[in-house]
Amino acid sequence: MLVREKTKTAARPRRVWRGRIAAAVAVVFAAGTAVRVGGLETGVLLVPLVAFTPYFAVAALVALVVMGALRLRAATAVMAVVCLCLAWCVLPRTVAAEPPTRGRPLRVLTANLNGGRGDAAVIADLVRRLDVDVLSLQELTWSARDRLRAAGLESLLPYQITRPESRGPEGSGVYSRHPLRERTGLFLPVGHHMPVAEVALPGGSSVEVVVVHPVAPVPTTVPQWHDGVASLPPAPGSGPPRVLAGDFNATLDHAVFRRLLATGYTDAADSTGQALVPTWPHGRSLPPLVAIDHVLTDARAGAVAVRVFDVPGSDHRALFADLRVTG
Repeated sequence: MLVREKTKTAARPRRVWRGRIAAAVAVVFAAGTAVRVGGLETGVLLVPLVAFTPYFAVAALVALVVMGALRLRAATAVMAVVCLCLAWCVLPRTVAAEPPTRGRPLRVLTANLNGGRGDAAVIADLVRRLDVDVLSLQELTWSARDRLRAAGLESLLPYQITRPESRGPEGSGVYSRHPLRERTGLFLPVGHHMPVAEVALPGGSSVEVVVVHPVAPVPTTVPQWHDGVASLPPAPGSGPPRVLAGDFNATLDHAVFRRLLATGYTDAADSTGQALVPTWPHGRSLPPLVAIDHVLTDARAGAVAVRVFDVPGSDHRALFADLRVTG
């Protein structure tokens, strides 16, 4: 009897500490979920962390299973609510919408060249194999433009509007199979060069393409990153259909990006059930973790397929969207 009483006495502190640890874990997950659901991310810590919401959701599910197995009722209840909220945020990205059945094809490829280091021959080969109509390039340098020309890109996409730089991430450009006309005054870019081109499609119609590349949300540039995404033009209700393509440095979990979508854009990867396929970082010790490269369309266009491709020398995967455009 004495041994049994001593065992119960020793077990009681363990249960107390286990309950306290579980409560603390549940509070952390609940707070993180509130930040994501409420769009409350600010500052140098929360903005990057919100990009990893899908992994946070998996961790929450593991915590729920552990707390349920340990019969920690209060913590289990909190984690069940957390998991439901995160599932509401994340799971729709795995479900494809009904693809458009009409409209003219527009095949768009976007690639970040990592300060011009992306393999030009691979880019040209992707354009050739995928029969690309419009190519959006970020971090385009003068030397990269020369290598793309040598790889035969201009014979495939003879029309271009480019803003290369000698080095670094600022340069951008758009190449097209069809004639281009540069548009100015659509919005005031905050960040890197973001040219706007009106692409004259066969038959007399046109589509507007914006090369997107706000700065990355590193500790010194989070406000500029936010302003860069917020400055992007809202989806139009008239005029040429609009496509935004590039490195947004934002995921579907960032509130400022979701507000842009709410103006009337659709994310091509999201609509095809591919929004959890990561595009960055590539070519490092870690595999790609987050999807920050996007193709957005207004209501007059939609995607039938999205694919990603590795580009040697770049820290981003290239993103291809097969679109159908009406209007």
